Amino acid sequence: MAENLTVEVVSPEKRIWSGEAKMVSARTLEGDIGVLPDHAPLLGVLVDGTVSIKASDGSDQSFTINGGFISVSNNRVSILGESPEA
Repeated sequence: MAENLTVEVVSPEKRIWSGEAKMVSARTLEGDIGVLPDHAPLLGVLVDGTVSIKASDGSDQSFTINGGFISVSNNRVSILGESPEA
């Protein structure tokens, strides 16, 4: 079992954050989701809300997202958000 996720939060203009994480939580059209290492592949549509990341170094990162997409595959999480703000 993998211990970490490789996470990248990007906007159409730039990379906002990238790094290793223990957990990612976000709100999709289907509801709130939590992503841990070895999560099943997923492609979801994000709604306005907060994406929270529990980084491997113990820090917490939060980003306000105004819609976008989340992709999970092979312990990689990609979040493309419209106007993400820390």
